[in-house]
Amino acid sequence: MTCPSTAVFNGLPEATTKIPLGKHIRFFGDGFQKSKQVAGRRYWRIPVMDGEFLVEDSLGIERGVAGGNIIIQATSQTAGLAAARRGTEAIAGISGAITPFPGGVARSGSKVGSKYKGLVASTSDPFCPTLRGRVESKLHPDANAAYEIVIDGISEAAVASAMTLAIRAAAGEGIVAITAGNYGGKLGKFHFHLHKLLS
Repeated sequence: MTCPSTAVFNGLPEATTKIPLGKHIRFFGDGFQKSKQVAGRRYWRIPVMDGEFLVEDSLGIERGVAGGNIIIQATSQTAGLAAARRGTEAIAGISGAITPFPGGVARSGSKVGSKYKGLVASTSDPFCPTLRGRVESKLHPDANAAYEIVIDGISEAAVASAMTLAIRAAAGEGIVAITAGNYGGKLGKFHFHLHKLLS
């Protein structure tokens, strides 16, 4: 709801398990929300500062695959963002795969653990250009910016296909390396090996 121009529709209407998403967040409308029924499906119209946020009353849920990712290393922010946009646009055409971050891109990649007790994840310092010389960097020597595209999907095949297309689309001028976060099995059971994806 906080992202401009977004709406939420139930992409799994046949699912047996449902969550009451719109039914609960409608209250953010503070009494100004309106209900609408279309083709037997209930929607909520919640006033926001650029118009209305439209959300379906309940959403079907299924098990999926989370955490596919690529990390684009670029000579500049401009080159990196252009590559990330090419990558997310390529993924948008894949059925069954999404990029869950706003705009599909994260500049704050994570690593497992932290020096602060109780934190499960913290900044991925090996990919932070400003920390070169203070940590063991995983950045290409010519990289001055890195962006992560995280990919979730309905199956391993959907995530693998999305990763492959994103890598091919992101490659180009100003891109010096494309890698992925490897969490040693600590953030999920699925592993995608980039060389295998591209072979």
